[in-house]
Amino acid sequence: MLLTGQCAGAHDWMKSSPILAGILEDSGRFVVDAVITPPAGADMSGFAPDWSGYDVVVMDYDGDDWPDATREAFAAFVSGGGGLVSFHATDNAFPEWKPFLEMTGVGGWRGRDETWGPKLTWKDGRTVTYDTPGNHWHPRKHDFLIVTREPEHPVMRGLPESWMHACDELYAGLRGPAENVTVLATAVADPAQNDRSKGENEPMLMAIDYGKGRVFHTTLGHVGRSDQEPIRSVRCVGFITTFKRGTEWAASGEVTLPIPDDFPTADQPSIRDPAE
Repeated sequence: MLLTGQCAGAHDWMKSSPILAGILEDSGRFVVDAVITPPAGADMSGFAPDWSGYDVVVMDYDGDDWPDATREAFAAFVSGGGGLVSFHATDNAFPEWKPFLEMTGVGGWRGRDETWGPKLTWKDGRTVTYDTPGNHWHPRKHDFLIVTREPEHPVMRGLPESWMHACDELYAGLRGPAENVTVLATAVADPAQNDRSKGENEPMLMAIDYGKGRVFHTTLGHVGRSDQEPIRSVRCVGFITTFKRGTEWAASGEVTLPIPDDFPTADQPSIRDPAE
């Protein structure tokens, strides 16, 4: 299930969701059903998807709250062994829904502050929490280096130690419960892009245990209203590859999708033409 239908003003789900569906379907591993919520401000009382028919829910959503019964059913789906993929600004959603905060580990915006929990970083060879003043932010979009931190995790196995990701927002200072999170890959916000950078290894890709369920959290993939194809953040082969592999892992616990020959290097991003 690709669940979408609302997003904050900086994003455009009507552009991003078809791209995500195409990436998954083109892999030959997934059949994608799009589930679209009512628009922002509309009556949400009847929104009650049947989660039971799916192995994984990919969320491209940052909008109005769901009914209590729908939230309870979704939490039960994931904790009972269902998969969840949190795409980019999805980690901004539902700031008052504690189970969702636990599913996504850390997030930002929409009222989050120091009371929401610690930040995450990679230090001394492991994922650690820390707490400093300040909250979520990102520098302007730019290419940045992503570093693999858990090379033996199924999502990351076979990927290079580092690779250049193309023209994206680098989410930094995200906060949350930060429990049961394995940071798979990190990036450092360039101080030249924003003087708020403290040189922390910000989590870009994460794996989270929620009950019996598996959550793949990617902060990558900003798609804005003014963006035109090719949208480099989601046409980057590094994004495409980790998104597909993360979705397969969340659905099954295994990864069979290979690393493509055109995967980016540490010096150069790799972009696929959407027409290909």
